[in-house]
Amino acid sequence: MKKIVGTLLLVGTFFGTVSADVMKIEAAIGLWDQKSTGKLSYTDSGANGRYKSSEPSNSSMYFWASIKHPVPVVPNLRLEYASVEDSGVGKGKFKDFNIGVATTKVVYEMKQYDIIPYYNILDNTAWTTLDLGLDIKIVEASVDASANSLGFKGYKQSETLAIPLLYLRARVEIPSTNIGLESDVKYVSYGSNRVYDIRAKVDYTFNISPVIQPAIEFGYRVQNIYIEDGSDLNVDLEFSGLYGGLMLRF
Repeated sequence: MKKIVGTLLLVGTFFGTVSADVMKIEAAIGLWDQKSTGKLSYTDSGANGRYKSSEPSNSSMYFWASIKHPVPVVPNLRLEYASVEDSGVGKGKFKDFNIGVATTKVVYEMKQYDIIPYYNILDNTAWTTLDLGLDIKIVEASVDASANSLGFKGYKQSETLAIPLLYLRARVEIPSTNIGLESDVKYVSYGSNRVYDIRAKVDYTFNISPVIQPAIEFGYRVQNIYIEDGSDLNVDLEFSGLYGGLMLRF
């Protein structure tokens, strides 16, 4: 973590002068049509908990806003919100609850708030933009296991955690058009564990006003969470699908 932060500060020192020469604000809101897949197992102290996704499809709202400023060294800021949900079948004993030999429905949800300070390495240089930053992903996670007919009375629990990820964004404006191609990656890996969040999109800007420019965006997003904590906890979940929304540029 210290090495990542130090690298970003060094980048800001050398490249702060290439940040936007005027204040720029962009924001978008839309829907992410996601399909979830995966499984989970918990075997600490003789437990035998098992969970398998039913691979449902869900639509959830997303939001993002980006603020660029002309102050050197001080990072720009991007804020994001998204939510993912998975439901499936669980059985056996977990850390805090015991479903038993029967199976029951389990629903898992993660609300995600991303705080991303970043630097412009390139700012529309030769129609190309390149950003580098650090994403602090705040996750509000909740699990809800339903009661079953063999005596399991159900279980609900929630927790909040923060995950730091490296952030990289690349964008290309197609000359003589209002079309932009963009992709961003958030990634962290430690040991045999990894988390990544990748998006790729195309957007079109309407030149209606020189002050406020509306736009539309369409793309594909995939999140993956892989945790292998010895033989105690193993998680492999993925959320992926198309998304689209409305944008405003100021």
